[in-house]
This record gives sequence, C-alpha cells and structure tokens, in this order.
Amino acid sequence: MTKSVDSTAPVLTSVRQRTGVIELNRPKALNSLNPEMIDIIAKAVKNWEDDDSIDQIVLYTTNPKAFCAGGDVRFARDNILSGDAQLVDDFFAAEYTLNGKLATYKKPLVSIIDGVVMGGGLGISLHGSHRVVTENAFASMPEMAIGYFTDVGVAHAAQRMVGTRGQASPALAKYWAITGYRMYAADMLWSGLATHAVQDAEAILNAIVADGVDAALKQHSYVPNGEAPLAGVIDEIESTFNHATWPEIQEALKSADKEFAQDTAKYLAAACPTSVVASNELFESHAQEEDIVKALQREESLGRYIRSRGDFAEGVRAVLVDKTKDAAFNPEETAAVDLDAIHAALKV
Repeated sequence: MTKSVDSTAPVLTSVRQRTGVIELNRPKALNSLNPEMIDIIAKAVKNWEDDDSIDQIVLYTTNPKAFCAGGDVRFARDNILSGDAQLVDDFFAAEYTLNGKLATYKKPLVSIIDGVVMGGGLGISLHGSHRVVTENAFASMPEMAIGYFTDVGVAHAAQRMVGTRGQASPALAKYWAITGYRMYAADMLWSGLATHAVQDAEAILNAIVADGVDAALKQHSYVPNGEAPLAGVIDEIESTFNHATWPEIQEALKSADKEFAQDTAKYLAAACPTSVVASNELFESHAQEEDIVKALQREESLGRYIRSRGDFAEGVRAVLVDKTKDAAFNPEETAAVDLDAIHAALKV
C-alpha cells in the first residue's frame, strides 16, 4: 500500500491492492473543500485513470460527522472582500473542472458518505458511479441561505437521476436543491442521490478493497425500513416545482396542500431571492444541455456574476461568520431580481 507522505494533509491518497483511495482529512472544517484539497483530488484521479494497476477509486473520510460540508465559502468571502476575486474565480473554476472530470470518469468511482454531505461535497460524490450512504448520512444544498446557487453540477445531474422510485424527476430535484430540504438515507436512495446503503463505512471500504465494488455491495448493502418521506409529498412536488419559472412555482404553491406549502415556505424563509431565481433558471438551462462539462461552464459564468454581488458575502457572514442568520439580501423579493443579468450569465 502506498500513502500520501504527509498524514496531516487535508486529503490523503493511497493505493490499497487495486483500489485508489482518497481520504478527506480536514475534520475541524468538516472536510470543506479548499484549493489545496481540490488540487490533490484532481491530481489523484488524473494519475489513476489510465493506470492499469488501479481498478476503482474510493472517496471517503474517517470523520463520522461529515463526508464533506461543501466548498470553503469563508475562504471565498475573505478573498473577495480583500480584493482578490480572481483567486476565488480560479478556485471555483478548478472545482467545476474536477466535477466534470468525475462525471466523465472511465473507472468505477465510489463515494462512501458517512455524515453530512452538502454543496461542494455533493459535487465530488454525486457524479460518481456508486454513491454509498450509511444511516448516519444526510444531504442538503444550503446555498440559498448564503446567497449562492445550486452549483457543482447538482442542477444537471440530480434532475436526471433515477433512484428506487424508478424514474427521474426534474421537479423533485429542483425541490430539494432549491429549498435546502435535508435528505436522509431513504430519501437519498429513493431520489437517486444515493445508489446503495450500508451499515458501516469502514467495513464497506475494506470489502471494496478486498473483493471489488460490485461483490462488496452485493454482500453489504441493504434497503432501509420505511417509506422515504419525499414519497409522501411527491404529488405536491410534481404539481408545483414542475413549472419553468419561479413566479409560476409561487403561484402553484398557493393552491398546494396547506402543510406542504407551509413547509416549503419555512425552508425558503432565509433564502436569497436572487439565488432562488438564478437556481431555477439554471435548472431550466441544464435541462436542455446534455453535456455536463458545458453545463459546468455555464455555472462558472453564473458563479462569477453571483459572487460579484453583495449577497454572497452577506449570506456567508450571516450564516457562517457571525452566525446571526440575519442576512440583508438585495433585492428582498424574487419579483425584483434582475432576470436579464442571470440569463446573460448563462449564455456562455
């Protein structure tokens, strides 16, 4: 077995028999991705892709709290405020390039998700061939609250995923990604975000190394008990979030089931209006684009526009820096969002 030389590095890479292993190792930051981590992961997957001695790649962490809590948006905010927006642009460009690489990878790419996975953490996991979750796993896209958008290819991949429900649903993907709804294992499997559930992260890693991913999952995967909570509201989701524009979705919510509409309003209470509208437009744009690499190029362009506005720095301040959850977004209503600017950013 070969390992990274520096065991204190934020990402450790090793080869175990015929498996390339990438271990996220920044526990105090809940494995949030910074430029160094993106660079290490990108180099590892590039080096292993055409290496005939490597059959499969596994991404995991020994931190039970978090697989990956997203991109390091505090780093991004700090550098934007200090006047180094180009450094931030380069960081997100590298992240989106990595997302595209993972989505088009030639070998089985297995993410073992134990604990929280959000934002950028989904970007390095949901594009792989196998998304394995434990009962400790939960997923969310909290970008609306920090003045950002549903990036890292989520808006492209999620609306095409087929889980145990048996069909893809753009409306379902749009619902959980824009509202920030928190999904646990049953929902993740039902929606297609996860492909398998297992009891123990370390056990499945060892089994994959010893027997290969298919044999390991055949032996260790199971189906969680009970119905996925999303299954109970899917009719409401399909009848509201299947519309193309945010005003149409808002109008549909007025006639939706009262409890569902109230829950949706609660999820969106702290959302940045521009983020909500931009994310909805991104979903619609991605629905027409089959090439995920081209889709991610649109996200890079949209990201530059979104980060150039004050809402991103303000949202990160309110949620992660001061933790006051009192962001003052501008504009305050979705009806006042500059839709033309969003459309211009999406035309790469």
